[in-house]
Amino acid sequence: MRKGEQVVIYQDSEYYAAFPSIVSRPDGELLVAFRRAPDRRAYGAPGCTHCDPNSYLVLVRSRDLGRTWSTEPESIYAHPLGGSQDPCMVQLDDGSLLVTSYAWMLLPAEGVEPARGKTPAPFGWNFTFLGGYLMRSYDAGMSWEGPIIPPEVQGQATSYPGIPLPAMNRGAMVQGQDGRLYWAVAVDPAEAPGRTRLELLVSDTFGEQWDPVSRIAADDQVVFNETSLVETAAGDLVAFVRTADYDDHGVVVRSRDHGATWERWEDMGIVGHPYHALRLPDDRVFLLYGYRHQPYGIRARVLDPDCTNFTGEELVLRDDGGSGDLGYPWACMTSDGRVLAVYYFNEQDGPRYIGGTFLELD
Repeated sequence: MRKGEQVVIYQDSEYYAAFPSIVSRPDGELLVAFRRAPDRRAYGAPGCTHCDPNSYLVLVRSRDLGRTWSTEPESIYAHPLGGSQDPCMVQLDDGSLLVTSYAWMLLPAEGVEPARGKTPAPFGWNFTFLGGYLMRSYDAGMSWEGPIIPPEVQGQATSYPGIPLPAMNRGAMVQGQDGRLYWAVAVDPAEAPGRTRLELLVSDTFGEQWDPVSRIAADDQVVFNETSLVETAAGDLVAFVRTADYDDHGVVVRSRDHGATWERWEDMGIVGHPYHALRLPDDRVFLLYGYRHQPYGIRARVLDPDCTNFTGEELVLRDDGGSGDLGYPWACMTSDGRVLAVYYFNEQDGPRYIGGTFLELD
């Protein structure tokens, strides 16, 4: 795989654009979804933050294989109760689109104490977590239905007293060869807050209803969170997992029986923030990840079809990042046979924008 040209997909100095996902439509049109919020540094904020009451989900399009992009983003959803994050967009075998997201609510001063210290407070604003939701489009993202509210996973700790937390995670779900949707969700256990584990939800209704099926991974020392799934040519489900308290190493977890059971997690020895996996036409797997250590940037590896060998050459797509506030990449195959990797990026700590890098398959 060879690195090709780079492209700016969306940039506006007034906004903090981040957390993209991409799909290639059957007609070759490319859609990139991302989260947009004000860049509050223009109004005295000391930096950028991922919690914002005005963050919402948007998309842009390219009808010329990624050479140019629409300039004015189209709305996917603005949550009525708070700011939304990380639109994770997947395309199903019927051509419909499904986006998962989650939201934060800005609390009034009187509401902070009941939350018992569970409120992130960037810039002095206290937020409580609202959990996840999904949006659906049947017309290539021209209109959206939802939100679809997934169930709360048993054992999930509440973020605010009396407020349920629907299932959520950042990362790609996968539609298996059996037509079912598989979604790795993060659970903050009530018995051990902060020690996030992973559970598998499965849908036979294209995301309308979800059933808990199995535990993917849990550990007393390692925290598991943002996870992308891929199905190998052999039919294994493989989870690529971002961790905490594990030297930034990602781990891999495998199921050989469509998620009924999972093998013990294994260290990939790859530092990433976080990961996205794309199965290539020859059944190898393209593993893409942000890199939040100097030199900041975007990296990738090409794995064998079974996703068992992680020692191959590391491809450096970008190493010119201005800070660690970048990454969260996603990739797709374009209709002309290239890979397009998208991510959010900054140069010299400037505006956060959505960028892309093309790759040519050998």
